[in-house]
Amino acid sequence: MHVTVKNLIKVKENIDIRLSTNSNNKKSINIIAVSKTFGIDHIKPLIEYGHTHYGENKVQEAQEKWSYIKEKNEKIKLHLIGRLQTNKVKVAVKLFDFIHSLDSKKLADKISIQQKEQNLKVKLFIQVNIGEEKQKSGILKHEVYDFYQYCKSLDLNILGLMCIPPFNQNSSKYFSEMSNLCKKLQLKELSMGMSNDYINAIENNSTYIRVGSNIFGERN
Repeated sequence: MHVTVKNLIKVKENIDIRLSTNSNNKKSINIIAVSKTFGIDHIKPLIEYGHTHYGENKVQEAQEKWSYIKEKNEKIKLHLIGRLQTNKVKVAVKLFDFIHSLDSKKLADKISIQQKEQNLKVKLFIQVNIGEEKQKSGILKHEVYDFYQYCKSLDLNILGLMCIPPFNQNSSKYFSEMSNLCKKLQLKELSMGMSNDYINAIENNSTYIRVGSNIFGERN
């Protein structure tokens, strides 16, 4: 068994153990294997094992890596977890099943236009700047409701909210805030939690976790 498959199984076991002792989150957890910067040789064993959710940061890298694979395997679900530039929206709408980084009205407008032109419907997460950090993109907490209403007016398919909490801080506090925000908006999905804090995220009702190094190993 390939090491990446062993690592994925270990992540699943950790989740199962935590869910069995945590009565809060009864939803299914979707593990996004973050394959950015890794070649297809690392990813192929996971595909053969039957894993379907993969995450990429950059549109061009994902296009080069996944276009052929997705044509041959309809079960693959590709997630854009990095920032989406408006000039890459046309390609992104065609390639990705999920976009986790919807962070502005300008981007919402572009996605809406491309969805109509391509007759496609992408599943979207609103990125929330939960720590209100100047260097990070995302919608501020007090603006999320109005932005969500704007997205609904464009007939965008908003599944839920996404965040990346401040680095080197207790993520549980921010995950709890995100969970409350999601409930207020009556959204069902939460995209939060990475290799170092996915258990904390699950305890706060995350349904999509983005795990890279715990599956593929450290990046160069």
